[in-house]
Amino acid sequence: MELMPAMPREHTRTYFLAKLARELELHGLTATLHPYPPALRVSDPDTVMLAETVDCVPMSEGWFYRWSWGEVVGLADDPALAAQRIARVLAGR
Repeated sequence: MELMPAMPREHTRTYFLAKLARELELHGLTATLHPYPPALRVSDPDTVMLAETVDCVPMSEGWFYRWSWGEVVGLADDPALAAQRIARVLAGR
């Protein structure tokens, strides 16, 4: 997948990240939105050392959540599935 060449509108990115944050909280994780560039800092409150940053980017197939190292987590239209994947990684399973 390739990034779309046009710069995304920040409110769209923030909208998708807020949806993901709600889903992550349902999994017992803490998600803090950093404003610029918009990204979530996700951690397990019981294991603070396990934390990761997730952003949201437009690609030719739509908007996607992405790990800090650039690997896609999942489609932004399915924040529940992305939250499950993130929770599994932070749980070390």
